[in-house]
Order: sequence, then structure tokens, then C-alpha cells
Amino acid sequence: MKTNQQMTLQELQNKIQNAKPLDFGTIFNQSIELFKKVWVQGFIILLLTMLIAVPFFLVIYIPLIVFGSIDSMEPNVFSDMEPFAAVLFAILYLVVITAVNTIAFGFKAAFYRICKHKDLDIMAKEDYFYFFKGPYLLKTIKLALAAMGIAIIAMLLCVLPIIYVSVPIYLMVVIYAFNPELSVSDIVKASFDLGNKKWLITFGLAIVTSFLAGIVGMLMCFVGIYITASFGYLCHYFIYKDVIGFDDENYALPIEN
Repeated sequence: MKTNQQMTLQELQNKIQNAKPLDFGTIFNQSIELFKKVWVQGFIILLLTMLIAVPFFLVIYIPLIVFGSIDSMEPNVFSDMEPFAAVLFAILYLVVITAVNTIAFGFKAAFYRICKHKDLDIMAKEDYFYFFKGPYLLKTIKLALAAMGIAIIAMLLCVLPIIYVSVPIYLMVVIYAFNPELSVSDIVKASFDLGNKKWLITFGLAIVTSFLAGIVGMLMCFVGIYITASFGYLCHYFIYKDVIGFDDENYALPIEN
């Protein structure tokens, strides 16, 4: 039986073009119901992302602190090295940001797989590191780089285009989660196709759910924002489900040992 993971780009595009109108209220209510099932997994994803990302940031900040301390005690020690140091830290900063974005991208894709399992009551392993294994690691890195590149280009175009491309960038993760065998270029194309087709409702849902997640989180003594953060991701799952769907809703994705 052909599964959703074996869809071609053409099949995805056909489903997107023939998609039915989406209802804002229905998706919002579905997101609330699913959040009740996956808030723990969403919290774990956020913790894992933070814990693994911290060492990468330390790679930047510790040398800066050390050099700053030495320079305050011995002025002009590094004056001749400033241009070289600036270039070195710029390169290091790009490497760290790429690593952190890759980590966040892979974990979020894994979260969407877990959302499908919980939503459809599929018994499957909660594999948080699914997209950092085997053939998926390189593709996860490439997609994270593609998302960064698109965002940077949009920001260079007077910033406003970033509002438009934010929708396809967010949808890129969920399309990758359920179609990991597609090429990077096909995933990017499908993301923009879906983003163009359902831009307004996707953007509106993302703003409303993220805002509510932040408000409720702050009401929970601010610490709660780490628990409610994943609520803002769920509307993208339901937009994908309603527009593209799963070829076999009883099909469980493979369980990795």
C-alpha cells in the first residue's frame, strides 16, 4: 500500500491546488484538543532543543568573555588581531546559528510525527531524534540552511517580505515531517505552494495561537510559557492534514529500535 511518505511533488501539488476551504474555528478547536494530548511531548522537544543548543552558544560567549577580561586588564593586547578576530567570530557565529536552527528544525519535525500518532491514536515510539539519524541528518541540515537563506534574503528586501515567507518556512517543517523522502528542493516548492494557497488562514492561526500560548504561559508565572509554546505549532499540523492529508490514517510510521 502506498503511504503518505511516498507522495511525489506532483501529487502534493495536486492536493494543494484542489484543497477545500479551511475553517479557522475548526482548526483552532482541533489544536486545543490535540494540545491536551501532546503538551508533554512539546515541552520535552523545547527542553531538548535548549539543552543541546546551549553548548553551541557557549562556544561563542566563553571566548568573548575571556578576551574581554584580558583586554580590560591589558589594553591593546589584541589590537593587531581585531580584524582577524572579527572575521573568525563572524564565521563561528554563522556555524553556531546554523547548528541551532538545524537542531530546532529536526526536533520540530519529530514533534509533528508524534502529533500524528497522538491525533490518530497510533501506537508508535516517540522518537525525538528521528530526523538526526541515517539519511535524514544531512537533509535536515540542508533544509535548515534553506530556511535560513530564505529568511535572510527576505530580510534584506526591506524586512517586510519576511512576513510573507514566514508561512512557507513554518510549513516546510511539517511537510518534511511526513514526506522525508522528497528532495530538499521539492519540499521547499511544496511549502511555498501550500503557503501561497493557504497563506491568510495559516498566518492568522499562527498569530492567534502563538499569542494565546504566550499569554497563558505568562499567567503561569512565566515558566508556563515553556509548556504552552508548542500550542503555536499545532495549527500547521492540521492545515497539512486537512489540505494534503494522510493516504492511510491507520498507517503507523515505522518504529525505530
